[in-house]
Amino acid sequence: MTAPSRESEEFEPAYHHYGPHRAGLPSLIPYFRELWHRRAFATEMSKASMRGANTSTFFGQAWLILNPLLLAGVYYLLITILRGRHEPTLFTHLTLGLFAFNLIATAASSGATSVTSSGKLLINTAFPRLLIPLAAVRTSFFRFLPTVPVYFVFHIIFLPKVWDPVQILSLYFLGTMVVFSMGLAAFFAALQVYFRDTASFLPYFIRIWMYLSPVLWLPESIGHMSKLITTIIEANPVYSMLGGYAELIQENKIPPLYMWITAGGWAIGTAVVGFLYFISREREFAVRLT
Repeated sequence: MTAPSRESEEFEPAYHHYGPHRAGLPSLIPYFRELWHRRAFATEMSKASMRGANTSTFFGQAWLILNPLLLAGVYYLLITILRGRHEPTLFTHLTLGLFAFNLIATAASSGATSVTSSGKLLINTAFPRLLIPLAAVRTSFFRFLPTVPVYFVFHIIFLPKVWDPVQILSLYFLGTMVVFSMGLAAFFAALQVYFRDTASFLPYFIRIWMYLSPVLWLPESIGHMSKLITTIIEANPVYSMLGGYAELIQENKIPPLYMWITAGGWAIGTAVVGFLYFISREREFAVRLT
């Protein structure tokens, strides 16, 4: 009696059942160690995203500059009409504020959809999921960089004092905006998985947020307002970030101590909350996106 051939053997099919995991935090030290080791993965994701958005072409790069520049022109025209006087320095402030605020806004918007648009990647590849929104922030930052020399052209034309060593300190406030953007991107990315209308709501929220931030107006212009209104405006997370950033670059003046503390506190606090919320939920993402 001959043994059955290998081809005729019957194998029991293997079924894999994917169910939702209980929300909770993994061991954070190994997680962030793996996150750091996989940083090249996030870099490649960011580069692929930029290539997909044609930001590596001339016209793609030009639009990154023209879009906020045209917005600055429109807002400056409206403000000039309302005030009835021409202030070239205000246009310089508008370009600086819009370029910087656009970094935060773009990071939050692209971060919100970063996970839901990566369904196949989540299912087929094992890696720390936090890399996905962080890659979106990296993309936003590199899209911000071409606007820096454009701003300094207006800075040289309209502002009397072009350069002062104190301006180097503005990198602190730029750094707080980047860290703050990381926390926002992680938080909204996780929220979008559960509430798919988050990305649709964000543009309206960001527009209102911009009006409450020192982008279309100067920080000193709120001095005549009541104490309550001033406190509410100063509680805005980006008030100290943008205000300190503008004071150092445009006025060559050291911002008050509370701006340094508030900007750093909001950046670190938002990053901690956003990261922990994202990490505690990321094991459910693959199930909820299939």
